[in-house]
Amino acid sequence: MRSTETFWMRGSLVLASALCVLSLPGCNVGPKYVRPQITAPLAYRGAGDTAVASDAKNSLGDQQWADVFREPELQQLIRAALANNYDLRIAAQRVLEASAQVRITRSQQFPQITVGGTGVGAQFPSGSFGNSIESPLTAGSINLSAAWTPDFWGLYRRQTEAARDQMLAQTWAQRAVRMSLVQQVTTTYIELRALDRQLEIAQQATKVRQDSVGLTRTLEQGGDAPLSDVRQAEQLLYTATSQIPQIEQQIQQDENAMRLLLAQDPGKVAHTNPNALAPPPADLPTGLPSQLLERRPDIQQAEAQLMAANAQIGVARAQFFPQLAISASGGTGGNTIANLFDTSGETVYGLGTLTQPLFEGGKLRGQLQLSKRQKDELVLNYQKTILSAFRDVSNALIAVNKQRSTREEQEKLVAAAEDATRLARIRYRGGATSYLEVLTTDSNLFTAQLNLTTAQQNEALTLVQLYGALGGGWQ
Repeated sequence: MRSTETFWMRGSLVLASALCVLSLPGCNVGPKYVRPQITAPLAYRGAGDTAVASDAKNSLGDQQWADVFREPELQQLIRAALANNYDLRIAAQRVLEASAQVRITRSQQFPQITVGGTGVGAQFPSGSFGNSIESPLTAGSINLSAAWTPDFWGLYRRQTEAARDQMLAQTWAQRAVRMSLVQQVTTTYIELRALDRQLEIAQQATKVRQDSVGLTRTLEQGGDAPLSDVRQAEQLLYTATSQIPQIEQQIQQDENAMRLLLAQDPGKVAHTNPNALAPPPADLPTGLPSQLLERRPDIQQAEAQLMAANAQIGVARAQFFPQLAISASGGTGGNTIANLFDTSGETVYGLGTLTQPLFEGGKLRGQLQLSKRQKDELVLNYQKTILSAFRDVSNALIAVNKQRSTREEQEKLVAAAEDATRLARIRYRGGATSYLEVLTTDSNLFTAQLNLTTAQQNEALTLVQLYGALGGGWQ
């Protein structure tokens, strides 16, 4: 029993000696990360004077998506997508994978300790080996070993730092997917409501034109109108009826697209809210452009990737320095269980190796240059991502203003076309004009009504675009 205690005591001393080296001072070679200097504009282009006067702490991008898109039907769809969408779930799995990779990389900083044993037993026929080997033959051993490479130059610490930064980049990528998902669901829902409105216009036009065809046929049969009027009235009718299956096709395909976002089989989707095409509120708060650097997930992801590249420079630099490897092992052995832990059969040894690269044909220098060039590339990517974000917000603000003007002018056009069509029908019934005038004005009205719906859709989408450009929707 005492021999057993002696063995484990000595094994513990070996491990303790190795662990003591953990306290030795080390350094991290390579540059410390410094965020590239970025000069943000004082205000977004397209926001007008209101952007300068807006409260810096108040921004549409800081609001929760449920406070921006308040239609209950749409909110239910967004919640279902956030709970089930495959792209979002895949992004979450990538974060978990990156987290596991951090643990694997970090394990290199610590000693690797193993315990093992061996045993053998054999029964030989009597007299097979004379009296030189006893039968039965039994033997066994048990050993405890440890190996460690001290991280004097920060090689493993830098690798762990790079792995953590990559995990952070995956986390921001997941948030970007979440933000994009909210936009996709909202955009598809608005498109469905616009298609619903266009289908209503086509069906209403069909009913009116069916009545017109009946009227012209009656007039033609009575000799009060030529056959050409009937054909022109039929032309108007078929123009409307041919639009209906096309719109229905788009509705069903958009419903299938929405169901895919919800991770569901193709099928119908509820889209009945009458306020989906309502104009967005005026004077939407944008906050300061400098806030965008902290709010947009794609900018944060680009910076995390840049930080990982910076850590890789330290990894490449550490390869130039000597590496010390320490290993120790202790064990005992015997031919019976009773003397397995006998101190007379114990072995203890330690080993240390020191290696210094002298010539590798330029490999180490090439790795260092590669890591530097990769960092330079990611600096440019980070700067481009920021400028793209500023552009997105500016384009969204311009769209908010211009789409509102487009919709207002389109409403005037529809009003004028409706009155022109009404007057043309009155003149035709009174015999003051040909049916060609009715054909022209009615076609113009139908086109104007469809274009008005498109303008309303585009204006409603500007809120989605601005919200996403400001980095909203992932919180």
